[in-house]
Amino acid sequence: MGNRKIAVLIDSDNTPYAKLEAILNELSRFGQIIVKRAYGDFSTDHLKNWKQPLNELAIQAKQQFAFTTGKNSTDSIMIIDAMDLLYSNRFDAFALISSDSDFTCLATRLRESEVYVIGVGKAMTPTSFKNACDDFVAIENLNGVGEQTQDQHTSDQEQSRELWRLMHQAWQNYRDESGWARLGEVGTYLKRAKPDFDPRSYGLKKLSDFFGLYPSRYVTRQSKRYGLEFQLVTKSSK
Repeated sequence: MGNRKIAVLIDSDNTPYAKLEAILNELSRFGQIIVKRAYGDFSTDHLKNWKQPLNELAIQAKQQFAFTTGKNSTDSIMIIDAMDLLYSNRFDAFALISSDSDFTCLATRLRESEVYVIGVGKAMTPTSFKNACDDFVAIENLNGVGEQTQDQHTSDQEQSRELWRLMHQAWQNYRDESGWARLGEVGTYLKRAKPDFDPRSYGLKKLSDFFGLYPSRYVTRQSKRYGLEFQLVTKSSK
């Protein structure tokens, strides 16, 4: 996971500049960042505060003036650049920083070329873009535990029910004959089934913290070979 060569492409119109450093720190978990480019019309008032963070973080600014008022030509330039970088065969991962569903087709095309695609955007990013990525990181989850918003989760109860449902389904899929499931396999499954899955979205620092929420429903054990394993508490297991 940490050996990939990554090209980072930033849609400045749909990314908060204050989160740039946190985004790059997060992406460093996936491998070595080789290219960092931000796309936008930096002559506009909307992006006037981007100059300093771009310089400090050594991100190359790709200036693109709008050809027509009200039309965004940034997306097209970013897509063209992405394909040029793909055909250079220098990268095995791309990070697309945007909350715009217009990049769904780009993410899909990159994955078809067998490169790993990481999306970073707001929690409200359209599902189509999230699911087109191998991994999706919500900006709200960076710099600590996820921020709770009305749009992101309508209530703590619904949040807990969703997490329990996901974990229960994963346990059913990966349990062995004795009812034990390996947390590592479950975590991988959750990311593949739901690319935007992140324990921080549920107020947890890591996935293993989930079991502290349901001490009466699950038992855990540490395996030297497989790491943390867990089992649903049933009448037969009591």
